Amino acid sequence: MRQFFLIFLSLLFLGFLSQAHAVDWEEIEKKAKGQTVYFNAWGGSQPINEYIQWAGRLVQKKYGVRVIHVKATDIGDVVSRILVEKAAKKLQNGSVDLMWINGENFKAMKENTLLFGPFSQNLPHFQKVDNQKKTLKYDFTVPVDNLESPWGMAQLVFSYDTSQVLKHPETMSDLLAFAKKHPGKFTYPAIPSFHGTTFIKQALSELIHDPKILSQKVSAPDFEKHTQPLWDFLDALHPLLWRKGKVFPTSGSQMLSLLNDNEIFISLSFNPNSVSNAIENGELPNTIRTYIHKGGTIGNAHFVAIPFNSSAKPGAMVFANFLLSPLAQARKANPKIWGDPSVLDIKKLSGPDKKLFDDVPKGIATLSADELGPGLPEPHVSWVQALEKEWLKKYNK
Repeated sequence: MRQFFLIFLSLLFLGFLSQAHAVDWEEIEKKAKGQTVYFNAWGGSQPINEYIQWAGRLVQKKYGVRVIHVKATDIGDVVSRILVEKAAKKLQNGSVDLMWINGENFKAMKENTLLFGPFSQNLPHFQKVDNQKKTLKYDFTVPVDNLESPWGMAQLVFSYDTSQVLKHPETMSDLLAFAKKHPGKFTYPAIPSFHGTTFIKQALSELIHDPKILSQKVSAPDFEKHTQPLWDFLDALHPLLWRKGKVFPTSGSQMLSLLNDNEIFISLSFNPNSVSNAIENGELPNTIRTYIHKGGTIGNAHFVAIPFNSSAKPGAMVFANFLLSPLAQARKANPKIWGDPSVLDIKKLSGPDKKLFDDVPKGIATLSADELGPGLPEPHVSWVQALEKEWLKKYNK
């Protein structure tokens, strides 16, 4: 009888907590109504811009929250602006209410206490997130600590033209052999382009004698020793690149154009669905397919975060929660719309929510989750600046 009574009290307490949480969220939604959220996010992709507009329209209609997409070229500039606001003691009514962020920028925001939160654990749809994924708990090895809300997944994939290449490379050594056989038919974006930096991080993770070193903060005295295999590889590769490595593409979108024009036979992307999306939009021929290296490729997640001085924190939370909804995540995963992989655990979904994902068309060039694997972890964020600085010193001449 006593055991039954204890179980009853436990269930009653859990029910009370659940009800309290629901009341809290209702209060947040009430406060959010009528607010304007200035969402600072990269604006360099028309499909992504259109997706954000769609999400904003639905949030305004359902919750009365207006979302204005402030198109950023570099989120690092947004971080700098928030830092200036803090230095000027602008502790309220900041210019940024929500921002698309990860990696170095998240680390800088966290270290300078520029973030509101923790908040993501309070979002109702956060309970559906695949919290088993390490990439959702750590952002470039920095603990997330609920200071940002996951939005999408990413992983490095290579793409090749099956009408030109019979067997794609499976390692960086294979890629060098391919470049020797097909000079001028591969390249990668110049550093500090995100795709270019990701390529050299992938190369280093394959070539370094002990990949575990990359999970630790970079050590200046040992940097040259650990990275020498990378520079030896690039020294051999660069003369064999498109335009003999004297000119590099500036972006992933330029790589897409080069692949479409047959100027290169192998390209790369950080979105496993991007090639299917490009084929769907007529930007690439349907002979293009994606692949990863046999040891795996670098993967991470991207997030949204609320600055400490946001003037519309409830509205920002409501929009962040909507971005985690099965409706928004399934639409984002559709290669005809964006093709950005979901952060939700599909096994936690049922009924209409699961059907949304069942109905997402699989792109013609998209690898399955099993084919992609879990993804290699990002190096510690400190490696990024060190690698970029050394690359520019060696090759930006």
